[in-house]
Amino acid sequence: MSVVEVKPVVLPIIEMHLINSKYTLSFLKFQLILSHSHPGYFGKCGIRVFRMQKNRYFLPTINLDRLWNLVTEETRKKYATVKDKAPVIDVTKAGFFKVLGRGRLPHQPVVVKAKFFSKTAERRIKAAGGACVLVA
Repeated sequence: MSVVEVKPVVLPIIEMHLINSKYTLSFLKFQLILSHSHPGYFGKCGIRVFRMQKNRYFLPTINLDRLWNLVTEETRKKYATVKDKAPVIDVTKAGFFKVLGRGRLPHQPVVVKAKFFSKTAERRIKAAGGACVLVA
């Protein structure tokens, strides 16, 4: 009986380099995706935020087409007939801070109170005969 020597397969340096680069690229892609949802998972990477307070960036928004949903239908019909008064809609009491300009408003004056207004929202509210009031 003869003994057969089995030699391990050694890949050339070029092929090993390609395998390592494929692994490295896929890992870097994975690391990039994961660092968005879980910052700090891979140690030091990204922008340093020494004291991150998420409430500084909290800005819930509402569009003009949903603005009249904050008021009852009776109130809207009541002020549709009266021309010298306008309903006051305070969006901050509903939990919104900024009013955006998407959608249409009925041609009925309305006073909207909010912390922030976009340019188009302010333009469309004033075109309907209403007013924008900033609230601190």
